[in-house]
Amino acid sequence: MNRDQFRGASRHIKGRAQTALGGVTGDPARQVRGAVNQVAGGAQYAYGAARDRAEDLARDGRHLAHAARERADDLIEDGRRYAGEARRRGEAYGRRAVRYADANRTSTLLGLVAAAFALGWLARPSR
Repeated sequence: MNRDQFRGASRHIKGRAQTALGGVTGDPARQVRGAVNQVAGGAQYAYGAARDRAEDLARDGRHLAHAARERADDLIEDGRRYAGEARRRGEAYGRRAVRYADANRTSTLLGLVAAAFALGWLARPSR
């Protein structure tokens, strides 16, 4: 409960007391002042409750933004780690392919010729 809620509730109670006292004493001006205080107190209480809720929402929003940033940082770090691992694997596979090609020059040349022939055959306009 914040200051506005407390003051609004106390003003509302004061207004109810004024209205009741004005009714007992027959003083219409006091009854009107009491009704005004009741309404003003209720409005101030509602304002305080709305302000309290807005502060809660702002705090929750800051918390969610912080959690989202931490999650994004984690995802970026995971992506960097996966990219590094893919690069290392690609380099290793590339080195192995080069070693194989150097060790088996004839097979490599025949494989390249076969691949070029197949691509040429697939790319020709009429089959």
